Formats: sequence, C-alpha cells, structure tokens
Amino acid sequence: MTLKWWGVVVATVSMTLWATGNVVTLAVNGGQLPLLVNLLALTSAGTAVILAVVAELHERLNDRISALTEFLVARLNDIEAHTGDRNTGFVEGYLLNHGQDAAVVPFGRRGRGAAER
Repeated sequence: MTLKWWGVVVATVSMTLWATGNVVTLAVNGGQLPLLVNLLALTSAGTAVILAVVAELHERLNDRISALTEFLVARLNDIEAHTGDRNTGFVEGYLLNHGQDAAVVPFGRRGRGAAER
C-alpha cells in the first residue's frame, strides 16, 4: 500500500475512533473524552491528511518529470539521427570529390604546449 493510502487509512481510523469515543462517552457519562485524547486524535488525523496530500503531489510531480524526460530523450534521439545523417553525407561527399580514402588524422596536443610546436 502506498504512503498516500496509508495516510488516508490512518486519518479515517483516527476520526472514526475520535467520533466513536466521544459518542460513547457522551452516552455513558454525559461528557466528552479528555482534551488530550481529543487533541491527539485530531492531530494524528490532520497529520495523516497532510501526508496523503503531499504523497499525491509527489506522485504527480514524479509522473510529470518522467513524461518530460521521455519526451526529451525522444527529441534528442530524433535530432541526433537527423544531424548524424547530414554530417555523414557531407564528409562522404567531401572525400569522394577529393579522391581520398578516409584516413584518421590525430588532433594536435591541447593546452599550453600546443602553440610551441
């Protein structure tokens, strides 16, 4: 059971016990439960409701972030596929026009020593 539903169950049980306790005490003694018991029941129910709301908001935010991530990955894959095709054709066309085989040319050194060569 998720945290949200645990919060709902705890709030429901707390409020049910609070109402039942007050009704039984009212029927038997003509009064109510002690203030500390009432405050404890209401505080636990309120905390459980807040916890359930925060858990629901967290779940919704997580779903939105997952959807956004999937969209971005799909879009970046599309851009990469389109750009990769265009660059591949350019390099192959350049090499065919110059009659050269594709050779690997190493880059020069980077950093301060590169200018001294």
